[in-house]
Amino acid sequence: MQLRAMTKQDVPAGLRLKDLAGWNQTAGDWNRFLDASPEGCFVAEENGLVCGTATTISYDNRFAWIGMVLVDPEHRKRGIGTQLLKRTIEYLDQRKIPTMKLDATPQGRPLYKKLGFVNEYEIERWILKRPLGTDTRTTKSGLEPLTEAQLGFIFRVDQEVFGADRSFLLRSLYDETPEFAMSDWRDDNAPLGYAFGRRGSFADHLGPWTADGKDSAEKLLGEFLARTSRETLVVDCLKSNAVAIELLRAYGFVFSRSLTRMYRGPNPHAGNPASLCAIVGPEFG
Repeated sequence: MQLRAMTKQDVPAGLRLKDLAGWNQTAGDWNRFLDASPEGCFVAEENGLVCGTATTISYDNRFAWIGMVLVDPEHRKRGIGTQLLKRTIEYLDQRKIPTMKLDATPQGRPLYKKLGFVNEYEIERWILKRPLGTDTRTTKSGLEPLTEAQLGFIFRVDQEVFGADRSFLLRSLYDETPEFAMSDWRDDNAPLGYAFGRRGSFADHLGPWTADGKDSAEKLLGEFLARTSRETLVVDCLKSNAVAIELLRAYGFVFSRSLTRMYRGPNPHAGNPASLCAIVGPEFG
């Protein structure tokens, strides 16, 4: 078994592993990782078969995200996931990125703790399943498509929310699914809240989703529901955001699983999670 850098020729192998795990990512998501970090994504390979993956993305060189730690079920319990995780840490240390973050499942958290990660806050995945083509609302809220100037404003605001510039990621989400990019604006043309989304392999995923209050949060959530006709919808919500969880429950979402945001190293750029309803996803932060 050897570790090597992942290339775009490995995307089909990555899709096979995420399908085995029942995850929602698409080829477009794998390409987002490779475009953002062409030297920082890795595969474990044995006899020509890719049996494991791990990805990294650096945000402003302030912190980096580790994600997509996947191992073929037939190759588990051999330490492959641990070796891949250590390789990502080694790579990010070599790049002198001071902070590493990830969103851990309960099963993965003990391993991450052994490698120096500590808890930051809790995240909950909520899922809505509905008959195909179901309309949850009769009318949309009237939110207009975003202009380039508005996108630029949102990208700047998002730096304060997230803790670093991730405009390249939000731009990629917008370019792929502009219908899920929306914002609720105040009279002074500042956003009360904004949201993006993406189409996964089996579900549409809302995130990031931010709002300063319940009215704005509900307007954005309702608009997302009105703009998608998929049977399954996914939101990774901050457990501390009682308003967002109340809205998800009211719209028929049910709790699916818990995640823990963890970090290794200092954490001077924690952003402003108080205004965050939902993250992009555990693979992106």
